[in-house]
Amino acid sequence: QVQLVESGGGSVQPGGSLRLSCAASGYKRNCVAWFRQAPGKEREGVAGIDGLVESIYYVDSVKGRFTISQDNAKNTVYLHLNALKSEDTAMYYCAAADRGIAGACATLEPERFAHWGQGTQVTVSS
Repeated sequence: QVQLVESGGGSVQPGGSLRLSCAASGYKRNCVAWFRQAPGKEREGVAGIDGLVESIYYVDSVKGRFTISQDNAKNTVYLHLNALKSEDTAMYYCAAADRGIAGACATLEPERFAHWGQGTQVTVSS
């Protein structure tokens, strides 16, 4: 059974940084991604890392500010959030796609991801 556990959220001022962690268990390497959802908005794919083809994908709004990385020894995927803006405020979720689901990382479409964590809140406010 796949389990994803996020941690690292919190409250920061604009321009600040955070590091989110997603610890995975029972998961065979494929695409792991971070999504976010602000109140009243749809869930949005932020970044994905494809362990099979070793590719990384970002939504345009976070390019140059967020970095996704993985530590295979720890089965953990990280999302480094830098230069945070108020519009980055949201619940952040880690998600994993099963093997055989094509294009999960390239599209960051939520319906391609079968496994989800419980979320961690990021609040950016002065």
